[in-house]
Order: sequence, then C-alpha cells, then structure tokens
Amino acid sequence: MRNALSLSLLLVIGCAELLAQRAAPLIPPDARARMEAQLSEARAAWARDTSSADALIWVGRRTAYLGRFQEAIDIFSDGIKQHPLDARFYRHRGHRYLTIRKIDLAIADFEKAVGLTRGQPDQIEPDGQPNARNIPTSSLQSNIWYHLALGRYLKGDFNGAAAAWTNARDVLENDDNLVATSAWLYVSLRRAGRTADAAKALAPIRPDLNVIENGSYLSLLLLHKGERTEADVIGGAGAGSAGSAVRYGVSVWHLLNGRAARAREMWTEIAAAPDWPSFGVLAAEIELTRIK
Repeated sequence: MRNALSLSLLLVIGCAELLAQRAAPLIPPDARARMEAQLSEARAAWARDTSSADALIWVGRRTAYLGRFQEAIDIFSDGIKQHPLDARFYRHRGHRYLTIRKIDLAIADFEKAVGLTRGQPDQIEPDGQPNARNIPTSSLQSNIWYHLALGRYLKGDFNGAAAAWTNARDVLENDDNLVATSAWLYVSLRRAGRTADAAKALAPIRPDLNVIENGSYLSLLLLHKGERTEADVIGGAGAGSAGSAVRYGVSVWHLLNGRAARAREMWTEIAAAPDWPSFGVLAAEIELTRIK
C-alpha cells in the first residue's frame, strides 16, 4: 500500500509519474500460474501465425492481465502497425493507457476506434477471465464507448461522458451492459446538472434484472433510487478492483447528496488501496487531484 508521502506526491506531480514506484498488482500464486500458462499458449498461437490479429490481441491481453501494462501497450502498438484498420488494437491499447493514467492518449485511441467501427456490425468480445456462466456480456463497440466515456468522465467532461455512455448502453442489449453503463451514466448526468435526464436513466432499473456479473452496479443504481442502503452496497462489494469501483460509486452518491466531506474521505481511502489499476482507484485519484 502506498504511504501518505507517495499519495501527496501523486497529487502534486500527477498520476503517471509515480506508476513506476508502485508495486505490481498482487495475483494469488495459483491464479498467476494459470495466467502465465495462458500467456505462453497465446504466444505459441501467435508464433504459429504472426499475421493473425486475433492471436496478437490475446498476447497483449494476457500480458496486461499479469500487470505488465507498458509491455501490453507496446504489443498493441505493434498490432496497430500491422493491422491499422483493426479497431480492437486501439480499444485495448486505450484501456491500458487508462490504467497507466495517460488519459488523453486513451481518449485519442477510443475516438479512433469509434471512427473505425462506425457503420460496421458489432461483435461480442470474448472474456479473458470468464464469468460464472461463461457468457460474455460486452461487445467491441460497447467497450469502446464505455471506455471513451470513462476517459471523458475523468477529464471532467460529464456531458461528453454521458453521451458516450448512452451509446455504450444502447449498442448492446443485455442487463449486465444496462447496469454497468447506467451506473456511470446516472452520475455523469447528475454532475452535469441534468437531473431530469438522470431520472430517466434510472427508470429501467429494477431489482429483478437478469444480471450475471454486474450485481454491484445494480446495487449502486438501487442505492440512487433509495431501494438499497450504503451498508447493503458496501457489504456486497467484495475486495479488489470491483470493490474499489463500488466504494467510488458510493462516494459519488455522498457527493450528489450534499456530503462532499464524506466523499473526500472515501476518495482518500480508495486512492490508498493496493489495487491501483482499478478504475475505482483511478477515479478517486483524479477527484483528489481535481480538489488540489
């Protein structure tokens, strides 16, 4: 865990410069062994056909899952040189630019990916770490719009974020995508001062939605609707990146309800968490930097 001094430095000189000082993400030994084996398999598949965009993407994704983010970015950059019209390389490189706090570069990649996929049929994006039902719940275009929205949100462009999250929501119809996008869409609209539009975003949210892997986002939305308590949401959040995202969501709920001091306390706690690659930690860091 980062100490108070390193967090203070983070706020003064920016996010990206301290990444090299951070510990690699903790991965349990059994999971690491499995993921290293998957990376070896991906490399072998690419070695058999170095012209395969699919194979190279999996090498990059498997590398990133092990916390080797800059190496993954370099792999995706090589992919862009070889396959300049394949939006997937921009989508995945942009994701990892977000991870290492290079927000502007991430946004540029996602905007390029939007252009490359405009007017094209969407495709389900296979999961690198499948959910309990082994059913993918996102698509290439939903992920491009989702991550573009996050980049805009982190820059404080709440209207632009809301527009992108609306596209992410509407491009793919399933309940997991609905709650994941709506949780961020709602707070973006609220922070943009668009209260009526935010209320409309909450309207389709019900406790009985058929959610496979985004139950925490559903709980956050029900918190905003007054149908869950903070204890309910935090208690079901779990640890790791999912837990940080939920705690960040609760912090924004406090902010939107006039409890800015409590929101700031939570941001400080979240930003000190060891799972720094998570979007919850990233967002908390940005909030603290914005206060400075």
